Amino acid sequence: MKKSQLDHILRAAKSITGEDKFIVIGSQSLHAKGVDVDALLTSAEADIYIPGGEKRTELLNSIGEGSQFHETFGYYADPVDERTAVLPRKWKQRLVNLPPGDTDGARGLCLDPHDMAISKYIAGRDKDLRLLEGLVRLGLLEKGTLLQRLSETPADAARRAAAQARIERHFSLD
Repeated sequence: MKKSQLDHILRAAKSITGEDKFIVIGSQSLHAKGVDVDALLTSAEADIYIPGGEKRTELLNSIGEGSQFHETFGYYADPVDERTAVLPRKWKQRLVNLPPGDTDGARGLCLDPHDMAISKYIAGRDKDLRLLEGLVRLGLLEKGTLLQRLSETPADAARRAAAQARIERHFSLD
């Protein structure tokens, strides 16, 4: 998904919900980094929610998977909530503003790349690990920051150990 497509989703989300602030928690949050990562972002969905507006977030299903919006444009909103991803403590304090775009005043607050990466390392899905390997290769993630954030993540010891092994493996590929 390109930044312009994320902007379109935010513009549509504002129109549907009347809200103007959305949290972007998935890989699309990398657009806040201001680096061209379009080639790495192959997913067609943007994981978003309205802070404090769980009921209103459900309205985003009208531009969700299988909707007319999705069929027309080939991408869609995936309405989630803040419990969707396992994130390090204090992640909300590190949210990054999405750079301005054609959003009709809708604001996207995006995960810090290291927080997003931790959620992906914890999940351990193949598609996520390919994305993270690319981010490491591009020098967009720092091993020390990842390990620190992992230590601050509320996950059981087995999941944390598996995530640490994935981080170590990616940084050993350099």
